[in-house]
Amino acid sequence: MSKKNIYPAIDIRNKKVVRLIQGDYNQQIDYADNPVRVAEGFVRDGATWIHIVDLDGARSGTMYNFEVIGNILALGEVSIQIGGGIRSGEAIRKLLDAGASRVIIGTRGLEDWTWFESVVHNPDFADKIVFGLDARDGKLASHGWEKQTETPATEIAKKVSDWPLAGIVYTDIARDGMLTGPNIEQLELMTKSTKVPIIASGGIGKLEDVKKLLPLNIDGVIIGRAIYENKINLSEAIELAEKPKLSG
Repeated sequence: MSKKNIYPAIDIRNKKVVRLIQGDYNQQIDYADNPVRVAEGFVRDGATWIHIVDLDGARSGTMYNFEVIGNILALGEVSIQIGGGIRSGEAIRKLLDAGASRVIIGTRGLEDWTWFESVVHNPDFADKIVFGLDARDGKLASHGWEKQTETPATEIAKKVSDWPLAGIVYTDIARDGMLTGPNIEQLELMTKSTKVPIIASGGIGKLEDVKKLLPLNIDGVIIGRAIYENKINLSEAIELAEKPKLSG
């Protein structure tokens, strides 16, 4: 098994660190008032990546929390991938210029395939765009998960298999924020449908869940609520993922 990346998640709404249960904006848990301090803590715990989502942006289509995100990027101590409301080439460039390592495109990519293809194949953005595919029962959702489609996530993953994407974040909405374990079956289907590296998101509730994912052909795992509620020690998860032989 190869080394995997652990992506601690910072979901930002109204400049605070929160989590939404199953993507529901009416089921919010508040965790911290200062996202920058949270990021600093992740760095101290050994994180090499941080996964940031602007929840206000995902819903509105504009980067609502750019100032806060910019302060995290200014730390300069960790690689950061950012999603939520990024729906123009200008927004992508703004984040990359501010220090982001990767930018996550979700809704606009699904709705405007011609635009998305041109962005991904732009030499300036090669291997810096991550495709965010969020699904319920394997079917894609968009607009901050509020709009449901009948399109299988695997179908889209197959279409972009040869594109110069940095990865696909695959989120199982039904499990997101539930701490009930990842959807192994869907993740396996995703890894078999594309050559683009898959980043697993949704349902991670304990270290054992991370162990179960290590044998899969994935790039890494996003962990959110389990870290904030002390169900997973971030340092331990990183050590486990970096030394996969320990997982047996």
